[in-house]
Amino acid sequence: MSPATRKAYGASAGGQAADPGRNLPRLHQHRLPRHRRAQGHGPADFGKLRAMVDSGNVEWDVTEIGGQDAIRAVKLGLVEKIDDKIVDRSKYPEKVRTPYVFASSVYTTIIGYRTDVFKGGSQPKSWADWWDAKKFPGARSMRNHPTDNLEFALIADGVPMDKVYPIDFDRAFKKLDQIKPHVTVWWSTGQQPAQLLLDKEVVLATGWNGRFYDIIKKGAPVEIEWNEGALKQGSFVIPKGAKNAYWAQKMLAEMSVPQQQAVYASELGYPGLNLESLNYVDAKVKPYLPTQYVDKQFWISDEWYAENGNKAVELWNAWMLKKA
Repeated sequence: MSPATRKAYGASAGGQAADPGRNLPRLHQHRLPRHRRAQGHGPADFGKLRAMVDSGNVEWDVTEIGGQDAIRAVKLGLVEKIDDKIVDRSKYPEKVRTPYVFASSVYTTIIGYRTDVFKGGSQPKSWADWWDAKKFPGARSMRNHPTDNLEFALIADGVPMDKVYPIDFDRAFKKLDQIKPHVTVWWSTGQQPAQLLLDKEVVLATGWNGRFYDIIKKGAPVEIEWNEGALKQGSFVIPKGAKNAYWAQKMLAEMSVPQQQAVYASELGYPGLNLESLNYVDAKVKPYLPTQYVDKQFWISDEWYAENGNKAVELWNAWMLKKA
């Protein structure tokens, strides 16, 4: 392929407001020369990534990837190193400036609540409050998955956010037993908690910030409590042996530009991790971006889940079958 026809191909996965990775390549690629634009292919597939690299027939130049899969890919040598001479991550939090994985965006699981029920700042402001159904009555919704919930249970039980890992399963499930009778819907898709609040089927819900932001900006009587939220990053990698690795690096460079990230944040509520992007976001949008509240929240440990995720899911499924 000649330089005149090079493109950086990408695989992208997920739903628009559910997964902050979607549309990132398309949002940023327009700044590359037209004949070198990235094109999305997906959904992202770790098995295909590994097969392509192992065979030497790499079709993708950039791919979105899940946090645990990113750890596996790095360990197996399936991805190229990010070139910091091309991709400027100097304004990113140190935690996400890893050598082989590009942190494209950040989202958080937090509390959404009905403002016509919890008026004047009377909403639960911590997981301990969430667990206090007497002081904060009303139907609740939580995700049908161990991720987030195990951590929230431990924090509600008094574990500091920076001491949550390694997770004490027995302690976490014992605490979850207390809240289970008050959870009327265990959600499984990203749009559910926002819709449940909108329909007033519940008055409190855990959910992804972008989903709540979407209905808030449309006028729903819903707000967000950011304290003790669970942060996660969207990630991209360059497969080892990518045919157009240079242009893949250039695309990641465009994705790191703060003005570009501000556009994406304003539309979906999922900001990039270049903290300078906050300087280019409308003042009305800033309160709905998780990068405003990083110090009040904690990062989900992909490393811990890469080692313990299967066991966590097995224990969670067994717990869900138990009567409240």
